Amino acid sequence: MTGVMQYTIRPYDTIWMLAQIFNTTVDSIMQLNPGIDPTNLQVGQVISIAPGYQYYPAIMDDQFMDDGELSMELMELINYFRMLWEQHIIWTSKVVDAIIFDLPTLEAARQRLLRNPQDFANALMPYYGEEAAQSFADLFTEHITIAAELVQAAKAGDTTAVTDANTRWHENADQIAALLGSINPNWSEEDWNAVLDEHLNLLMESINDLVSQNYEEAIAKYDDIQLQALEMADMMAEGIYMDFPE
Repeated sequence: MTGVMQYTIRPYDTIWMLAQIFNTTVDSIMQLNPGIDPTNLQVGQVISIAPGYQYYPAIMDDQFMDDGELSMELMELINYFRMLWEQHIIWTSKVVDAIIFDLPTLEAARQRLLRNPQDFANALMPYYGEEAAQSFADLFTEHITIAAELVQAAKAGDTTAVTDANTRWHENADQIAALLGSINPNWSEEDWNAVLDEHLNLLMESINDLVSQNYEEAIAKYDDIQLQALEMADMMAEGIYMDFPE
């Protein structure tokens, strides 16, 4: 069936969460998988999903098109990296909320978020090897832990600690950009610097809104964070596709 991809169930997955990640509906996933028990998903179980993404004009280039459509290989890469970046911002948001509002979900959300760097590493490893993939995972884990420090400091009103964490956060982003720029000739370190800085700035604005109880602004900012994360996902997918067109 055109536009349908295969997805392997992993720990913590739910049908509702997959529907959010792939911009589809629970009903659509259930219809594509007759007999599936949404309350008893098994790790390793393979299901069908029809993503509802609208692709960005930046990747609608002739070199990626086949009779006016994106190649299936690129679509699969885009969908997978969009899922990973969506998971990153979803679980980051859960951790931020748990820290600021003293929610009992903090430790569970933190553990789930910390799985995200290794998921990225597993996606990058077939293309760039174990060493580069693990370096990315280590740097991305640092990105997460610094963010948690920053939220704690912002909640406490410790401006000195916020400034220190924010400086280290951006230095870490520069290291991630340098790594990505070094392993794929189609990934520009300068471009990654720009988009990662934007990612951090948007997150910082959202954190400040939550601490200041500007909840409507914080929710509106999440839309910007989501769209920007999808752009980073498309950058990753496009770069890999150009590096490995086969």
